[in-house]
Amino acid sequence: MAVSAANWTSPPTRPPLIEELVSGVDRYNPSNVNLLEDYLYHQIRSQEYDCLANLAILKLYQFNPDLYNPDVVINILIKALTSAPFPDFSLCISLLDARPAAATANADEPDPLPQLMPVLARLHALLQQCRFPQFWALYRADDVDALRDNYTVECVGFEDAVRDVAVRAVKAAFTSIGRERLGSYLGLFGPDVDAYVEKLGWTVDAATGVVTVPPNPDNQIESTVVQENIQLPQLSKVITHAAQTSQPLVPAV
Repeated sequence: MAVSAANWTSPPTRPPLIEELVSGVDRYNPSNVNLLEDYLYHQIRSQEYDCLANLAILKLYQFNPDLYNPDVVINILIKALTSAPFPDFSLCISLLDARPAAATANADEPDPLPQLMPVLARLHALLQQCRFPQFWALYRADDVDALRDNYTVECVGFEDAVRDVAVRAVKAAFTSIGRERLGSYLGLFGPDVDAYVEKLGWTVDAATGVVTVPPNPDNQIESTVVQENIQLPQLSKVITHAAQTSQPLVPAV
């Protein structure tokens, strides 16, 4: 589903208290970080998403390294992943780049972010490039089990949110697509593909296995004829200017 600029700036699900924090100077008050972190975990449990509120957390970590919580950062990046093709993930990374390296020097446990960051960045790149089969292959690889078992399993609807990204891309590029190919984009197989197609309200030809994508402004090719209607009087200034500038600079002898 497309996200308007107004909904991105102020999601309709944002509570009034968070709206007040995000919109005012209190977003820089470190005493509010717990409220914002609790709101993040509400997003994870309820399939809501508020990029600006999450960016406010990262900004507080940037200004106050002692507040840094790697689990919160990873969860923010996971939520930002599913906003592709919008630049939310890159916005989050831009704030992390300036985070002091000493922020976790005295941590009791090792910071999991350096280990997971390359995986998250690669997953983001694959989504941005619409390389969905490669995304699912990497996401389900054995060496990514730390991300799945400790983080995305807690993020309700994460895989469906990724499928929404794939569906948006398919709707923009296809009028019809093979069932197996669509399944590879969605990370689904067999009857699960048919069930998802039915959920979308699309139709599939049982004989050919071709899924029909409903027409929309993005997947319909329509020629546009532009006809100019310029009258000679409208060109009088142009013709006069051309005549004046075409005169020789030195008078003829």
